[in-house]
Amino acid sequence: MKMKLLATLMAAVICGAMIAACSPPKAEMVKGAKIPDGTVDPAVWGKAYPEEYETWKNTADPTPVGKSKYKKGNDGGETFDKLSEYPFNALLFNGWGFGIEYNEPRGHVHMLKDQLDVDSSRVKAGGSCLTCKTPYAPALAEKYGVDYFSKPYKEVLNLIPKEHQELGVSCIDCHNNRDMTLRISRGFTLGKALKKLGVDQTKMTNQDMRTLVCAQCHVSYVVQKNAEMKSQDVFFPWDESKWGRITIENIIKKIRSDKSYGEWTQSVTGFKLAFIRHPEFEMFSNNSVHWMAGVSCADCHMPYIKVGSRKISDHRIMSPLKNDFKACQQCHAESPEWLKNQVIAIQDRAASQFIRSGYALATVAKLFELTHKEQAAGKQIDKELYDKAKDHYEEGFYRNLFFGAENSLGFHNPTEAMRILGDASMHAAKAEGLLRQALAKAGVNVPVKIDLELSKYTNNRGAKKLMFNPKQELKDPF
Repeated sequence: MKMKLLATLMAAVICGAMIAACSPPKAEMVKGAKIPDGTVDPAVWGKAYPEEYETWKNTADPTPVGKSKYKKGNDGGETFDKLSEYPFNALLFNGWGFGIEYNEPRGHVHMLKDQLDVDSSRVKAGGSCLTCKTPYAPALAEKYGVDYFSKPYKEVLNLIPKEHQELGVSCIDCHNNRDMTLRISRGFTLGKALKKLGVDQTKMTNQDMRTLVCAQCHVSYVVQKNAEMKSQDVFFPWDESKWGRITIENIIKKIRSDKSYGEWTQSVTGFKLAFIRHPEFEMFSNNSVHWMAGVSCADCHMPYIKVGSRKISDHRIMSPLKNDFKACQQCHAESPEWLKNQVIAIQDRAASQFIRSGYALATVAKLFELTHKEQAAGKQIDKELYDKAKDHYEEGFYRNLFFGAENSLGFHNPTEAMRILGDASMHAAKAEGLLRQALAKAGVNVPVKIDLELSKYTNNRGAKKLMFNPKQELKDPF
């Protein structure tokens, strides 16, 4: 009996040690400082919190070259063109600002600067484009309402103090100035979206908040338009979803439910479509392994570090790949090399499916283009087959777009990523089959291999094309 009791106690001790080993070390208690309400300038905060401020400024520095196989944003200070990396998107996004210039994102300090430099077609949505780019967005939205969203981009930018017109995310976006607790500053977007999920914000733990402050911007949002195509609102399409279960199916259902969510017209097909942007929170929080283990965004992207005698959360936010897996080794005992191989293996498989589904959807888009030409020439296309094909095409397009816009290339949630991409390929295949059937029925001889004419879409994008080195173009890794 004593031996059984001893074994039980030893097991409990070992279990407790394992749990402790997988819990990231805590930062030291932050000493309060008097920072006036409404202070936006991070330099003022930096006087009270110099270590955090210095690491935040380091997001301006180039990230190490060669650490990440796929996500090369800011490697060596360069800008990488995602349309040259994935040429099928140049075809699928043609007719939209993203089809002209679409770059891998750089460090947070660059977020507003890069927006000022990007092709002007990318900011046609007006002031709404600044919602995640400037710490002044909450005050502007509260003061100007619909005018904030709809006014021309430069007009709203000029409402920001001149000295801060290139300032991106700042301390005030995430912290309470009185005690440095985490806060949601974007109540007009994330706050409303959490209510849709039935979340009581007053009951969120500090660990929850270490993800939610990121979820203010690292989510997919929709810019709602009026009849004149002027922006009216920015909202997250989380209707009918739940906390920890925001699905791509519900997102698609919402954005396809109302024509006012259509932001652009796809040139190849002529279809009016919505758009999905960087859904990191939705992907990560949907039953992923790390989410279920209680890991937050900050645990991986802002690991605790020692600065002098102090332990702080590193505000040089970057991928763990580029930080030599320091964050991962808070919980994982394996070597950085082993961890990197695991990440790359996951990303290789996801990239393969992304490329395959992307080209499959580009093929369907060109078949729609052919179908419309034949209709214009007088051919009668079976409406039922056409409508079914269009439905499958849009379902597949949004799934492929969701994955491509999410910044982990599948790592945040490998099983969900592969499910989404598998469904994207399935919808593309069904759409192609239905269109080929409709065209054959109309007496059109359709070639087995469809010419995507990719050079037409990748090369005719203006002066800012091909910033990505064509020699580095990613092929199907398998």
